[in-house]
Amino acid sequence: MSAAALVDGADVARLVQYPLFQVSGVTVTPAGVLSAVVALLLAWLASVLVRRVIRRYGDRHPNANQASLYTVSRLAHYTVLIVGVLLALDMTGIPVGKFAVFAGALGVGLGFGLQAIFSNFVSGLILLFDRSLKVGDFVELGADLRGTVRAINIRATLITTNDNIDVIVPNAEFVSGRVVNWTHRSVNRRIRVPFGVAYGVDKELVKKAALEAAEHVPFTLTGDDTRKPQVWLVNFGDNAVEFMLAVWLTEEAARRNAAIKAAYLWELDSALKRYGIEIPFPQRDLHVRSLFGLDGAQAFAALRGEAATALAASGTVSAPEVVLSAAERAALAKNDAQGDAEREIAQDIEVDAAASGDDPDTPPSASR
Repeated sequence: MSAAALVDGADVARLVQYPLFQVSGVTVTPAGVLSAVVALLLAWLASVLVRRVIRRYGDRHPNANQASLYTVSRLAHYTVLIVGVLLALDMTGIPVGKFAVFAGALGVGLGFGLQAIFSNFVSGLILLFDRSLKVGDFVELGADLRGTVRAINIRATLITTNDNIDVIVPNAEFVSGRVVNWTHRSVNRRIRVPFGVAYGVDKELVKKAALEAAEHVPFTLTGDDTRKPQVWLVNFGDNAVEFMLAVWLTEEAARRNAAIKAAYLWELDSALKRYGIEIPFPQRDLHVRSLFGLDGAQAFAALRGEAATALAASGTVSAPEVVLSAAERAALAKNDAQGDAEREIAQDIEVDAAASGDDPDTPPSASR
């Protein structure tokens, strides 16, 4: 080896060992900085590789708990990066023990300017461990924000609304505030669609029309006898008899709101018109001598909301006549709301009895 090569090698060695600056008695050199950069890059590549392996495992095993795999992926990412940072500091020549001095200053900084960032970071870890909020859940924050959780990051959570709008919400809001998780325990949920009809209409016929409307909507859950569509009579309003169609939705529809309700209202309107059931306008009692050429009992019938019947009697228009059989009327006469309440009460009694160790069929006096 020539003398010039030895000189060049010595120059390079002196250059990489040239002291850049000193921190608490520790000298930082270009060689240490280069080693630290390499360590950080390797840690980042290792994190990407680990997350890719976990993601491929989830793709190959659809039955695996995807929320748990996501949690493991995020924790592995943070762990590998922390290890990489510690190795980078050690290669730079800065002992980790030296940071004991900076820990107090860091705590003061967290107490002032970094408090919100640190709170969001800790809240993100709580969400990952607590499992009250998972990727894929449909959540509601307030009255104007509903969407699907796409990612739980180090500072904020990404939510995509049904209008494909991405909303970034700080993690602390999920921990300190009230959050409605529509799919936390079950992927199915029930929607209640209110509607009103004119006074004097056969309520069994209204129920038949509403159930047929629910059958025509593809989002209605089928195959579960305990979650069949129900029709409730909820109020006698000023202008209409108010009903409510209670329907359990499929998993795909459970993450929608306005569009699903609009679909049921569309079919309700078609079904009610098919049976000649009037959806009344806001009404006021007026004392008139004639109405649409009607007088006497026919005019009073029109004022009571029986316009279709009155017009049919006068020969102006023919109203469809629907006759329910005795068996069909008996089946439709079932009070869905009462049955639903009785079933829930019975379930509560069974749960309380199981918790206390008593037999639910045993009278209270006999159990004592």
